[in-house]
Amino acid sequence: MPGEPIYDERELLLLLSQGDAMAFEQLYRLYSARLLGNFIRLVKSEAVAAELLQSLFIKIWDNRCTIDPDKSFCSYLFRIAENLVYDYFRKAARDKKLQATLVSRATGQYLHVEETLYSKESAHALHDAIAALPSQRRIVFELVKIEGRSYEEVSRLLNISTSTISDHIVKATKFIREQLGNNYEFSISMLFLVIADIISPA
Repeated sequence: MPGEPIYDERELLLLLSQGDAMAFEQLYRLYSARLLGNFIRLVKSEAVAAELLQSLFIKIWDNRCTIDPDKSFCSYLFRIAENLVYDYFRKAARDKKLQATLVSRATGQYLHVEETLYSKESAHALHDAIAALPSQRRIVFELVKIEGRSYEEVSRLLNISTSTISDHIVKATKFIREQLGNNYEFSISMLFLVIADIISPA
């Protein structure tokens, strides 16, 4: 019967690539609630989350002809979502009124991130990722992000420049995000750490 929902995702994606609006609407219904919930948890604003969700599905429609129906559509959606959140905080960081809030969220995020992970296995994965860092990089990361020491203080303790410390933090954060790439929510949380270094490097 016409108008009946299609439950095969691959078929929906094939129809979407042909410009089928009903297929697009069904995919939206399948994923929008989960995506919106993630956006709200990350940006702490329902209005901003709704805007990001709208932007995401506009991108899906605009790029419908390039979506591979044989690859995970869910992974594709959340990869776009991650980029949108990153862009949002990069743009927000340019607003002086939001900088203090961003830095506060960023520096506090690591201390609470284990409370937001879904399992003990994820917490162990976090510990393992930090432990796998090169010795000095791990020490710098722990001093700055776990103990909350300033770049100047760490510079004096380790006798290295603040620019070297910044380099260690950026590379450590990138490494940890790559190691935990399968944990979407933690991967997004790590973006807050990156933003802190972009807008407040010392």
